[in-house]
Amino acid sequence: MRADYSDFIKKMPQADLPMPGITGYLLSGEAGQVVFFDLPAGTSVPPHSHGAQWGIVVDGEIELTISGVTKTYKPGGSYHIGDGEEHAAVFKTAAKIIDVFADNNRYTAK
Repeated sequence: MRADYSDFIKKMPQADLPMPGITGYLLSGEAGQVVFFDLPAGTSVPPHSHGAQWGIVVDGEIELTISGVTKTYKPGGSYHIGDGEEHAAVFKTAAKIIDVFADNNRYTAK
């Protein structure tokens, strides 16, 4: 059985994301942003960098490369990406990921 987000999370504003097919429910505050991502299988995020980020896999499996080191994360696995560290991801399966960004304006609402 696949995990799903609660209805109150799905009522949060959707993030305006640059990649089609990805849904992100956005929670913003002065100290940062939280995005509840829903990603289809086969999605890949090209190498990029920004402010610090922490995330946890809720469902699915991701292959995450941080500063040239690639690891696979499964449900319950968490990761930290430091400020300015280059990173990229491949989602081998559909996945739900919760990411917390130090940047309070990482994404805007649709």
